[in-house]
Amino acid sequence: QVQLVESGGGVVQPGGSLRLSCAASGSIFSFDGIGWYRQPPGKQRELVACITSGGNTNYGDSVKGRFTISRDNAKNTVYLQMNSLKPEDTAVYYCNWGTYSSGRYYPYDYWGQGTQVTVSS
Repeated sequence: QVQLVESGGGVVQPGGSLRLSCAASGSIFSFDGIGWYRQPPGKQRELVACITSGGNTNYGDSVKGRFTISRDNAKNTVYLQMNSLKPEDTAVYYCNWGTYSSGRYYPYDYWGQGTQVTVSS
C-alpha cells in the first residue's frame, strides 16, 4: 500500500518561500511519476508540477520560473521549492503518485492528506 505524506506548509508573506516535502512509504525509485497538485478555496484541483522516474520535470504555466520540483530517491521524498510566492498560490497542496506519458501526467488514485499554504500579508 502506497502512502504519501506532505509537510512544509504554512503562512508566508508575498514574495516569500516555502519548501514542501512528500514522503512516500515505498521506494519512489520505481514510481513512474510524482505530481504536486493544489486546490484553492472553492476551485478545482490543478496540477502544479510533476517529475518522472528519469528526473524530467514539467510545470504549470502559473508557477514556471518560481517553483522547482525535485526528488531524493535515497530518502523516498519529493520536494516542491516555492519562491516568489503570491496570494494566488494560497491553496491546499497535495502530492500524487502517477505516470507521465506522451507529454501528459496521469494521476493514480494515491494522494496525500494535503498541506495548507497561505500567502498573505
